[in-house]
Amino acid sequence: MFKNQFISITMKNITLFVTILSLMTVTASLAETGKNPKLVFRDVPFSQNFSIKFYTTADAPELKKVCADRNGVIQILTSRGLYKPYAGAFLYPGTVVPDGSYRPMGDKKIVGIANFDNQFVYLDDKAVFSNAWAGTFYSKHEMSDAGTFSVGSGFATLIASGANLNYVKDSKTTWSGRLPSDVIEIRFAKESGLFWILTEKSLSSFSLKDQKLTTIFEGAGFTSFDLADKGGKTFIGTKDGYLVLDNTTGKQQGEIHRKVPVTNITSVTAIGDHIWFGTTFGAFMLRRDGKYDYYNGERWIPGDQVKQIAEGPDKSVLILTSKGLGQICFKQMTLEDKAMYFEKQVRERHIRNGFNSSIEGMKEGNIGTGYVQNSDNDGLWTSMYLGGEIFRFAVTKSDEALQNCYESLDAIERLYTINSNQVGFPARSFERRGDVNRLSDHDRWQRAKDPEWDWKATTSSDEAIGHIFALGAMAELINVEPMRSRAIHLIDILMTHIVEHDMYLIDFNGKPTTWGRWNPEYVNARPIMVGDRKICSSNITAMLQTAYHFTHKEIFKQKALELLYKDGFLENLMRPMKSIAMAPADADELSKDLSNGWNHSDDEMYFLGYWGLYRYALNTDLKVKFKESIIDHWEIERPEKEGAWNIFTAMTTDKFDLNEAIWYLQRHPLDLINWDIMNSHRKDIEPLAPNFRQQTIQEVLPPDERPVQRHNGNMFNLDKKGGSGTGEESAGDIWLLPYWMGRYLGIISAPVKK
Repeated sequence: MFKNQFISITMKNITLFVTILSLMTVTASLAETGKNPKLVFRDVPFSQNFSIKFYTTADAPELKKVCADRNGVIQILTSRGLYKPYAGAFLYPGTVVPDGSYRPMGDKKIVGIANFDNQFVYLDDKAVFSNAWAGTFYSKHEMSDAGTFSVGSGFATLIASGANLNYVKDSKTTWSGRLPSDVIEIRFAKESGLFWILTEKSLSSFSLKDQKLTTIFEGAGFTSFDLADKGGKTFIGTKDGYLVLDNTTGKQQGEIHRKVPVTNITSVTAIGDHIWFGTTFGAFMLRRDGKYDYYNGERWIPGDQVKQIAEGPDKSVLILTSKGLGQICFKQMTLEDKAMYFEKQVRERHIRNGFNSSIEGMKEGNIGTGYVQNSDNDGLWTSMYLGGEIFRFAVTKSDEALQNCYESLDAIERLYTINSNQVGFPARSFERRGDVNRLSDHDRWQRAKDPEWDWKATTSSDEAIGHIFALGAMAELINVEPMRSRAIHLIDILMTHIVEHDMYLIDFNGKPTTWGRWNPEYVNARPIMVGDRKICSSNITAMLQTAYHFTHKEIFKQKALELLYKDGFLENLMRPMKSIAMAPADADELSKDLSNGWNHSDDEMYFLGYWGLYRYALNTDLKVKFKESIIDHWEIERPEKEGAWNIFTAMTTDKFDLNEAIWYLQRHPLDLINWDIMNSHRKDIEPLAPNFRQQTIQEVLPPDERPVQRHNGNMFNLDKKGGSGTGEESAGDIWLLPYWMGRYLGIISAPVKK
């Protein structure tokens, strides 16, 4: 979908700028639902980043430097001459191949490439030259072992060979000099007319006017540098951080910067108003707020050993690594534009028998490989995607959204019919026969009456609450028959099954499933600090209320009130989240297992259940209490900046983190492939001691810097190791649900493109 011609404007933190700008223009307006006024985020275009990658082959030469010209042409200097990126688009990697565009160039021993006046300039063993300007720029030099160079005003050129320097213009060497150590890089500042020269131990300047070499700053371990602020500052990378110089005084500004993602810096490049750093483990960019955006792993670049960074076509950024080239692109889009991309991603690659599924078995991130995989939670992930499509239809009346709802409803409905053992008992999943690995799991997979199909047993509370959430939203928001009646029927039979079986889900073997248990004796057996006591009480109340709201059957209301007031479920669900902790030493083993850490799957179940808990509350008094419980939960979740939880909370109040919800949606990567991601080594994050909530660092990382995960994952997960590029997650539950819910609740506007 995203080709180079779509690339636009600047860097990743413009997302933050546009978000702040939009939030500054937040106004009180009626939600699209016509309900209470809420703060609204104006969906103006922001800068969405993504990467196009170009990989080297096994016999590739060493990659040294990359450069782009005004025509959008990219060239890579290698140990075997000039190469170029070939093909390549977002999610469809290209390769690095020899560049034979100018055949006579093949005879030249090119050792350097640079961009001067947006044109390619080359250095070989005889001259500095270019194919631009009709080939008239050809300036001989006398350094057969020249290594690096820079071109200044009037095509004046400073060339280095080791520690030696020659100033050349019009094929004449008018000055020669020498530094104490070998030259690493040379930059020209047109504002001052100075060449700046970096060695491992010093930064010097050379004046065009005076032809004088001056040592400006001395140190050790310098690796790369660039000029900023119109030549007023110099950023110098070292093997242990970077430092900033005031070029007017030649003095260092502040201490060396070591609180950065990676301190071993290999490349420093000023692009626009930003400074980019290449390192031995990825690249990072200095933001205006003094923090860093970090790019590592194959979500962004082919290899983590960065050789050099350069400005690319259409304001992209070229990151040359030891294994190829990563082109970080920036495209202007609204959140709705992003939603439409993700809608296509789901429909093209993630629908299996109507289920919203993940892809597994991919080879090295190739989305043309792999297969849609069944899951223990097919019913849950599909319910979450279905919820998003329900909200989409409620807002847009899209025929496509309605058809998507029908197909997902078909899948969920069949979960109840493929198993004929128990009326109202949903399977976890179903699949055609023939999968050897599946059939070996006899505890889960059962034969259906239809010889073509098998179904998955041991259904859990995750599926039940997911079904009730989506079916309730469908019954309320899609007044289309027979869809609405089908949804209400499924709510009815599921909750009738649970009520008639003493608040259990009864499996094919006539026994309760492991996690489908809401019976008071079971729930209240857990010590009060164990999370299952609270989550079970909250979920079953929401489920019974939803069933009563749409079926009007008194049994559901009676059972809900009985559980709330007789069996203590109201007290359970109102217990503050801060009280959730590990079970005491004398607790039973199940309670200990259930409370060995914060359960993020419970968070997901809570918030899905809050739709029915709050929206369909049996009376006003309960609704007030449920709102208190929801906000209490949200308060403890705030450090995660979880988009979905903020938007669910917006159902109850306008005192939620709208900016963090938008941050989640805007900063979420377009690439949902399960690449290996590493962050635990970073020096710019503040680690925390191990804790019950499993919060690893002080401030959560943006979604595009951490591993891809569903809402039931820990947003403070820093690393993902092993199996890189073997699967792709669906945006259906991860992104589309919170976005379309935000649109329905009226806290996100329709796109505003002017």
